[in-house]
Amino acid sequence: MQHVEQRDELDRSSWCRPKLWLTRLESWLEGNLPTSVFILLAAGLLVRLWHASGTYLNPDEALHFFVANQTTWWGTYKESLILAHPPLLIFLLHLWRRLGTTELMLRLPSILMGLGGCWLAYRWLLLLVDEAVALTSLVFLLFLPSSIELSTEVRQYALLFGFSMAAGYLLELALRRNSVAAMLCSGLSLCLAIASHYSALLFALTLGLYALWRLREPDRPLQVFAAWEIGQIVALALSYFFYVTHLSQLGKLYGGVNAMRGFMGNEYLSNSYFVAGRINPVLFIFARTGGVLQYLFRQSLVGDLAYPILIVGLVQIFRHRAPARIGRPQLAFLLGFPFVANAAAALARAYPYGGTRHSFFLLPFATALVSAGLLTWRSARRELAGGALVALAVALFCNLVPAKRLPYLSRLNQRQQNMRAAIQFLRQRDHQAPIFTDNQSSLLLGVYLCDQRPVELNRNVLGFSSFECGSHRVIVANQFIFTARTFYDQWQLMIRQYRLAPNTPVWVTQMGWSTYLAFELSTFPQLQLHPYYFGNNLETFELKAGEKLPDPELLPTS
Repeated sequence: MQHVEQRDELDRSSWCRPKLWLTRLESWLEGNLPTSVFILLAAGLLVRLWHASGTYLNPDEALHFFVANQTTWWGTYKESLILAHPPLLIFLLHLWRRLGTTELMLRLPSILMGLGGCWLAYRWLLLLVDEAVALTSLVFLLFLPSSIELSTEVRQYALLFGFSMAAGYLLELALRRNSVAAMLCSGLSLCLAIASHYSALLFALTLGLYALWRLREPDRPLQVFAAWEIGQIVALALSYFFYVTHLSQLGKLYGGVNAMRGFMGNEYLSNSYFVAGRINPVLFIFARTGGVLQYLFRQSLVGDLAYPILIVGLVQIFRHRAPARIGRPQLAFLLGFPFVANAAAALARAYPYGGTRHSFFLLPFATALVSAGLLTWRSARRELAGGALVALAVALFCNLVPAKRLPYLSRLNQRQQNMRAAIQFLRQRDHQAPIFTDNQSSLLLGVYLCDQRPVELNRNVLGFSSFECGSHRVIVANQFIFTARTFYDQWQLMIRQYRLAPNTPVWVTQMGWSTYLAFELSTFPQLQLHPYYFGNNLETFELKAGEKLPDPELLPTS
């Protein structure tokens, strides 16, 4: 009997050991919260440096460098007008390239801004909710795949994230301390966010309405309200400037429609805009909100599970069961209204709402609500350790089992060695043989074949452009990505427009997303293609001018 009691006691001790470890970790976190935040930020930096190393630029990254890599500031600005984004990142890259043009160096501004945005979001949440929710949200922000990816790419999203979080944090600081200086800095940060990405306008709407609500509180100094007004006026003026000089002009590229609606023609984003008659508006909002969470977690199952937890967090804020350091209606509005604003923009077909990076600005609000929902469960008991460990486990699972959403390049196929081998192969070909490529591939060739030097496009031939990389000539079709069917038309037209003599060798090259041309044409044995592959996303093969291609009606359509 005594042995049985001792065994039961040993079993209970073993069963309680994880709980003991959790209690010790909780005690350590409570006494060393700043140190734990520093450790998490250092780990987040290491993860981002690893993720940004060893891979060549994807086509979008190459496009931004291609545009920024001009000889003058004015030339840089003019080239930036072809992008559907404000010019701040392009100006930054134009200056930054003087420090180096390796992939890691070009991605470093995004890494620093993304990491800074995580820290600022944490500081902001500490002013809104308790430490447990703020710390749990910080873990999500640092380690979710979508945050890591977009803060390690040469894109606008890291700048948007960093400046938006600075604007929110400084606004809350200004409201708490009645600080004119903090309010002016918040306005400046908001302007920088707008100059980074146009989705900042939806964030600005949320922050503006929230600030008006808070500024109505009694005993608010007039100077603070005036400082906020100055920031809003400058932000509105900047937005109007971008509309007149950029968005209204960019819309002409899409047949005169609104520039943002131009994305409607893109299959990648077609589901992110509301189309009357195709889907019920309520169902559209419900489904697209789920898509947002699936993208932010980059894992469909986890995103679906996060959906009800997010709703629980929002409800618990209203029911006084979630921690809050400001008025609960105000907190619920601040964290929930960005989703309403984005959904409303999609219903108006002015901006996409769904499972793509275009809704990335919702990440801090989503993680805060999910964290609040998680920590209202009795098992978590609002503990620092419990919330942080759950968030870390979820983020780890999402990284190990991610959803592969298009456009997609695997890290294995995106290795720098693949690009170096492809470029070396092309440089060894006959210099008299032109390289024929589509638009996305030309961006990568312009960066790597030209050794990161500024490229001057020649648009003298109707329907095509060309540029020189050393002794190699690259001819670019007015087609973003070749398919077998579109290539047939472009090939025949290019031969005529450039007056290539029969049997002139041409190296057809594809680089980037959806590079299937060689595979599709290889289904026709009469062509006798011998493609060279460098991973799954870099390919080239030789065709001769005058060579008869198969009947286009027999070619695949995609």
